[in-house]
Amino acid sequence: MDRHHETVAHLLIWIEENIRYPIKITDVVKKSGYSKWYLQKLFRKITNENLASYIRNRKLELAARDLHETDYSISYICYSYGFESQQAFSRVFSRRFRQPPLKYRQSKRNVSTAHSVSFVIPG
Repeated sequence: MDRHHETVAHLLIWIEENIRYPIKITDVVKKSGYSKWYLQKLFRKITNENLASYIRNRKLELAARDLHETDYSISYICYSYGFESQQAFSRVFSRRFRQPPLKYRQSKRNVSTAHSVSFVIPG
């Protein structure tokens, strides 16, 4: 694995370990040691996903899992994944899952929490 893939792999682990906190792109940039522009280009090249989208989607996938598997309140879930408000959470959740969090919980839809990222190792 080359150093770029290794860096992104370490960042993905760090993101998972900190997923319940507000994670800003600047936090990830500092952790990487690269410029913001370069890191975003590198992350997209390796994961085929925008860094901000990856973070938001992971938070939403885990929030959906919690809605499905727990009785935690929607506001607790919202704030436990670092969303700034329940309104903002509901808006992005509805966009992603095509229904608001309460309706999603009531429908008990299954959701995959495994967000796979494939790496292409040159060689």
